[in-house]
Amino acid sequence: FVISKLTAKPERKLAKQLCKVVLDHFDTQYSRELGDAWSAARDILISPSCWQHAVLLNRFNYPFELEKDLHFKGYHTLFQGSLPYYPKSMKCYLSRIPHRIPSERHQIGNLKKYYLLNAASLLPVLALELRDGEKVLDLCAAPGGKSIALLQCACPGYLHCNEYDSLRLRWLRQTLESFIPEPLENVIKVSELDGREMGDAQPEKFDKVLVDAPCSNDRSWLFSSDSQKAACRISQRRKLPVLQIELLRSAIKALRPGGLLVYSTCTLSKAENQDVISEILNSCSNIMPVNIEEMARTCSQDFAFAPTGQECGLLVIPEKGKVWGPMYVAKLKKSWTV
Repeated sequence: FVISKLTAKPERKLAKQLCKVVLDHFDTQYSRELGDAWSAARDILISPSCWQHAVLLNRFNYPFELEKDLHFKGYHTLFQGSLPYYPKSMKCYLSRIPHRIPSERHQIGNLKKYYLLNAASLLPVLALELRDGEKVLDLCAAPGGKSIALLQCACPGYLHCNEYDSLRLRWLRQTLESFIPEPLENVIKVSELDGREMGDAQPEKFDKVLVDAPCSNDRSWLFSSDSQKAACRISQRRKLPVLQIELLRSAIKALRPGGLLVYSTCTLSKAENQDVISEILNSCSNIMPVNIEEMARTCSQDFAFAPTGQECGLLVIPEKGKVWGPMYVAKLKKSWTV
């Protein structure tokens, strides 16, 4: 089911030309679904010079000097407000103005000090409320940023990172190697299983499951250099919700009763977000929505949100001064009885 959701890299992809085929498609769809909110998001998405990266510090090789430098440059920590389950061990710094920090090179045997990411990517990780000793599944784990972030939150008893695509699997392994000390590697398993088969292979094994699903990545799709490939992607887009629902059904099987499941994408598409979750809630009698609105209230100073019509779902949209997203996050719980 490989439909890439690679995150755009800073400098190399910024030079790519805006793809009019994709932009026209987004204009038609998102003007209808988001109304005026699309205009603000559009301005950011088509202007890579406005894009920013948050800096997630690695607690296993803590960069004290970098932290001082970030303070000096006006960066602030994510969630300056209080979020009940925000772990003290996670430190992520944001800037309100565009400022680029170079990524670190991979060196075998040396742990990197920080990870650059879209700050909205941390919302599904935080929504999972990871606790020490829990068994966790990251079903679609590559390139590994959310797995890394999970390990900044707590020390799970077992973390299963799965990725079906072989090229992205290598990227995932390298990311984990770059940020995780050897002793912790003993509690991490990396697999190359079709995510739709995980539930049958590992039934009711996990306390928490993250499904960061393959989706139509709005940022990277807008800068596709091949218009023919872009048109093909748009055609394939209609098939994605079927895959996403199948992945969620598998994840639900793998989740123990009483466990939490978080679903996320990096698209604004209602068909891949709210409609997928509505289908799961309507068809799975053992799945309940979990209200996530408090997270939106707590982090409104750093993120902008569009209405979803769901208490269990958030949609981060980029806008001036709050350039993070797109990111959809939905939180579900498996009941003890059907």
